[in-house]
Amino acid sequence: MKLRILCPQWGLEHLTLEDFFEKVSSAGYNGVDTWVPENTIERNKFIRLLDEYQLSIVGHQHQATGRNIDEYCKSYEYYLNLTMECSPLLINSHSGKDYFSLDDQLRVIDIAEEFSIKNNITVAHETHRGRLGFSPYNASALFNCRPEMKITADFSHWTCVTESFLENCSEIVEEAIKRTKHVHARVGHTQGPQIPDPRSPYWEKELLFFSALWSSIVKNHTALKSEYLTITTEFGPPPYMPTNLNNNKPVADQWDINVFMKDWLLDKLA
Repeated sequence: MKLRILCPQWGLEHLTLEDFFEKVSSAGYNGVDTWVPENTIERNKFIRLLDEYQLSIVGHQHQATGRNIDEYCKSYEYYLNLTMECSPLLINSHSGKDYFSLDDQLRVIDIAEEFSIKNNITVAHETHRGRLGFSPYNASALFNCRPEMKITADFSHWTCVTESFLENCSEIVEEAIKRTKHVHARVGHTQGPQIPDPRSPYWEKELLFFSALWSSIVKNHTALKSEYLTITTEFGPPPYMPTNLNNNKPVADQWDINVFMKDWLLDKLA
C-alpha cells in the first residue's frame, strides 16, 4: 500500500495554473487536491497540465449551493459531474449544510452514492464544519443510517467543534477511520482547526495526536490491501493561519509547512 501525497491549491490561487503545477511537481508531490475550473478554457488548460505533469488529482467539490434542498441537490449533482471531467482518483465533497434536517442530509448522501455507483468513483464526504460531517455525533447518526457512507478525514474540525481530543467519542472515531478514503493532514487543536506551525515544539502534543489517527487509517488501508491512500497536506493560509498583530502577516509560510508535512508523512507513515 502506497501513500500518494497531494498538494492543495488553496492558498496558491494567486499563481497561474502553469506556475502552480510546476511548483507542485518540482516539490515532489504525487498530485493535487483542488476544484475544477468552471470556465471551459481554464478547465481544458487545467486538464492538459495535469496530463503534462503526470499528476494525480482528488477533485474537490465545495461549490454546491441553493436556497432550499431541491436547489441544493440540483447544484450538487452539477458540480459532481463537473469534477469528473478531470478524471479524479476520487471526489472529496463538502456535502450539504449543518442546518439540514436528517432527512435532507441523507438525501445528499444518497445522491452521492448513486453518482458513485453510476460513475465508478468514490465520493468521500469531508468531516468539515458547516457541512454534514461537522461533528462526530452528527456523523455517527449518518453512519448508522448509511453503512455505505465514506469520508474524507479532516479531524481538525472535530477537535475544534467538540473542544476536545475526542476522548468522549472513541467508538465514533474508530468507525470514521474504517470509512476514511482520503485524508486532509492538517493538525488542529481544541480551540481551532489549525495550529500555527507543526514544526514548533509547543504543538508537539497535537501533532502526535493527529499522527496516531493518521497511522490508524494507514494500518486499516494496509489491512484491506488498498493499492494506495491519498493524503493532502492541508495547512491553509490566513485566517486559518494566525497572523502577526503588528502587520497582519502570517506567522509562518504555508508552502514551507505543507512541504514539511509531505516529508514528515512519508517518513512517519510510509
